Amino acid sequence: MESLKIYLDKDIDKDLIKTKKIAVIGFGSQGYGQSMNLRDSGCEVVLGLRKEGKSAQKAMNLGFKVMDIKDAVKWADIVQILIPDEIQAKVYEEQIKPFMHSGQYLMFSHGFNIHYKRIVPPGDINVIMVAPKGPGHTVRSQYEEGKGVPCLIAIYNDAEGNSKEVALSYASAIGAGRAGIIETTFREETETDLFGEQAVICGGVSALMKAGFEVLTEAGYSPHMAYFEVLHEMKLIIDLVNQGGLADMRYSISNTAEYGDMTRGPKVIGDASKAAMRQILKDIQSGQFADEFTTEMATGCNRFNKLREENANHPIEKTGEEIRSSFVWGQNKIINRNIN
Repeated sequence: MESLKIYLDKDIDKDLIKTKKIAVIGFGSQGYGQSMNLRDSGCEVVLGLRKEGKSAQKAMNLGFKVMDIKDAVKWADIVQILIPDEIQAKVYEEQIKPFMHSGQYLMFSHGFNIHYKRIVPPGDINVIMVAPKGPGHTVRSQYEEGKGVPCLIAIYNDAEGNSKEVALSYASAIGAGRAGIIETTFREETETDLFGEQAVICGGVSALMKAGFEVLTEAGYSPHMAYFEVLHEMKLIIDLVNQGGLADMRYSISNTAEYGDMTRGPKVIGDASKAAMRQILKDIQSGQFADEFTTEMATGCNRFNKLREENANHPIEKTGEEIRSSFVWGQNKIINRNIN
């Protein structure tokens, strides 16, 4: 196995990115987090947005210059596309591609559209990825605390010969050089990212928490107790895992919990779960999931919206709202939807 190379601020030309004009297209979670950090790091940033949209107003309220997307593309050296995956290809074809020029840097924070060839840039454009391994609001909150979110970089096309240096400098400016930056490929980032989201950190964990909540409440236990045991404590346990792996988590918990972990956990996540994970990975690798997702988004989102409604109305969410509103830690949220 190759040795792992992790880039830190000391390895990076942090001033290189300050010589580039950056247009961030989109002001959702990543657009907010990255543009705020870039600006605070001394970079020249504008937001490419629909001027009549809510995102444009939020960006202007925070002091950003906002341009129409095509004008931002004409102005910029680096065009960072941070709008949702499902609309990137259309926006690229209509509002970005016609206004790009040779030598520009086209940047992504997820490889989806490049890897699945929804977007095929010309050969004289540098195509790079800077992908923080955390939501944009966390990218921002960690930066404000003097920390950073680890980041992946990848080079798809290096027309100018310095794409890696530019990617590293950009990653440093959003705080990743404080934590660590790893080089990968568009294919590897896309497929592992989708798998992690679907099978483990989002889909797997949320399904596991809901199932545990349902089992406890169906057995007659208080929903408040169930919420604490299967959802609230998850964050506390994951903090230990994040900092020191499973070993540190097991070092910290009781012998009772550790024995139960190692003897009962495999009964929940066993051969059947692994088989489901392998199928999920096959669907990602073949492009089946990408096709399913883009078709769903292009045909009215009927299934997607139904699933959103069902999950929003799940008892674990209602119980959580009640509990969080009653505790101090429920008042200081990373996300404020009116601002970011």
